Amino acid sequence: MSASDLDLIPAGTVFTAEQITHYADPDTRSLEQAIIDADVLVSAPHAGAAIPEEVAEFLSPELTRRLQYDFSDVSTAAVVRRWAEIDPRIVAVVNPHPRLVRDPNRPKPADVRADLTAAVRRVRDAGAWQPVDLSGVDAIRPVTFSFFPILEIPETDAELTRLVEAFAAAAEQGLGVYERTRDELTDLFLAHGLAHGGSFTRLSFHDTMNTTTTRDGAVSVARAEQDRLPAVVALSNRGDHHGNERDPEDPPTMRPEAVRDLAAAHREGFEVTDPAAVLLNQPYLGSQEIRADGAKFRLLAEDAHEAGLQLGAVQAEFLREFLLGAAATAELHEPGTDWITEDREHIDALAYACKRSWDTFRDLR
Repeated sequence: MSASDLDLIPAGTVFTAEQITHYADPDTRSLEQAIIDADVLVSAPHAGAAIPEEVAEFLSPELTRRLQYDFSDVSTAAVVRRWAEIDPRIVAVVNPHPRLVRDPNRPKPADVRADLTAAVRRVRDAGAWQPVDLSGVDAIRPVTFSFFPILEIPETDAELTRLVEAFAAAAEQGLGVYERTRDELTDLFLAHGLAHGGSFTRLSFHDTMNTTTTRDGAVSVARAEQDRLPAVVALSNRGDHHGNERDPEDPPTMRPEAVRDLAAAHREGFEVTDPAAVLLNQPYLGSQEIRADGAKFRLLAEDAHEAGLQLGAVQAEFLREFLLGAAATAELHEPGTDWITEDREHIDALAYACKRSWDTFRDLR
């Protein structure tokens, strides 16, 4: 498959904060007013699937639209944007770049170029479709989770240097805008909360499929049991399966009683009868976005207490099959090269369920 068959962001596209920030009634409310009215900032760090055209020459010729989209949390983009349209109590920011460029839910490397160079070299040494250890450099992934090589791995150091420079430059046109916007919005929410009290929650919104891809494009290889998500969502605060502290060196990012209330609210909001459809810290504890905000909130704990401000950060990892729906999931279980067509009615229902869940959560507090 050629790059022309993939979804590419036209060369020279530089996103603005306004393009990736979403809230209800933007024609009648300013962002400042939206922040005053809201108490949740939702970020979607892995929602982008389209690839900057500036790096298209480095893509593997075997990359298909299905593999391109599967390597993102693209199902979250439509849900989060629609939720922001209907709910004046949230503001959302959606990353327009894929994790291929760099993963903003991992600590930003001190030297992005050095980490990308190391990651590519490890993949080159392992060989195509071979498991590779990207520990320490996994903010930048040249392969999918099933070790499909997304990039055409350079054979020479000169080619590798050119690839690294292209990725570093492209990142500033979208990913960098997302990170700066996310952090600036967080600071604006905090400034308002510290002045007026109330509550502020940082929600990092994700999806994961319980199956991975085969070489023929079927997303049908079952993950190991310990890696599978519950039927609806896993909510994570770096705690144990009850939301309580798991490790004194890694404290919860949201109060245990609050995350338990949030889980109960999601069971009600999504109208599920099986309590196991919504779990805490299973299989994931939550990654960089909530860890960074949790650390920031702990530093502000005394000021927040004096201001009457409750702070928390939580990761929601939805089961992608649930977000896609049964028909789309069945389509992806079959071999193919294309992605599914999103069901607008299903997206609408999911967005309203998110709103109901967080409204219920507020009522429980």
